[in-house]
Amino acid sequence: MDTHKGHRQTRYSRAFGIGVFLNVGFVLFEATFGILSDSLALLADAGHNLGDVLGLLLAWGAHFLSTRGSSYRRTYGWKSTTMLAALINAIILLVAVSGIAWEAIRRFSDPQPISGLTIIYVAAMGVVINTATALLFIADREKDLNIRGAFLHMAADAGVSLGVVIAGIIIVTIGWLWIDPVVSLIIAAVILIATWRLLVDSVNLVLHAVPAGIDVKEVEKYLSDVPGVEAVHDLHIWAMSTTETALTAHVVKPDLENDDAMLAQIRVEICDRFGIEHVTLQVERSDALIDCIKCCNPDAPNNDQS
Repeated sequence: MDTHKGHRQTRYSRAFGIGVFLNVGFVLFEATFGILSDSLALLADAGHNLGDVLGLLLAWGAHFLSTRGSSYRRTYGWKSTTMLAALINAIILLVAVSGIAWEAIRRFSDPQPISGLTIIYVAAMGVVINTATALLFIADREKDLNIRGAFLHMAADAGVSLGVVIAGIIIVTIGWLWIDPVVSLIIAAVILIATWRLLVDSVNLVLHAVPAGIDVKEVEKYLSDVPGVEAVHDLHIWAMSTTETALTAHVVKPDLENDDAMLAQIRVEICDRFGIEHVTLQVERSDALIDCIKCCNPDAPNNDQS
């Protein structure tokens, strides 16, 4: 592991630890005030926040497993657990959004007043804690789906808590009970939009689709333009984890001299240009193996261009 990766792993391990500590403390705080104020709303929200703690633990566990080495049984190690964690967290978020929307719709016909200023104060603390936790994961949320899942969990909680504060202040000062479900539906819609992207991206990675931001045609063009290469086939690009990408391809090069230097240069340039770290190339003298897939499975369609 290089120094940059080691620093990043340590930084996020610390971030997960801080996030779990803060949120477990807030769950206990919220549950205590829920019992003391006889507020079912606070107790329910404490249960919801406990679910988000489990989401953080899931992302943290996957982050830890991704650092484990490979073995004869798992030659890629446990890197793919980060993709599974991102997918599970997306599903959990969608379930949570459905619950928020359902409760908001129900409250249109049966509006409930905010029971005192206690809920507003506790929700305001939730905004601070959840926002602080979300900021721990904001840097790499666009580069790592597992980190994005953790970020969205905390950002969603901060949004829900902010909605409670806004709705509570309006209800206490003006008496508009309908503002509570309206704010909840708006927040649910915002969370749904962000979560849907997380779900689609994580499903694509689990299904070994090309990671977002990588243009297969550009990669193929680069390989085809390498001096001496006459053709490229069986090009495959997929995610090994939420941060690492692999590539395999067959390149046709009749002149097989100086291949070691050529392959080394290709690996470096593909990493620099496309962010693909694991590159495996099979060099061939002729295009006789272009239909090599059909050698193993004569009935398999040729989908190289899809």
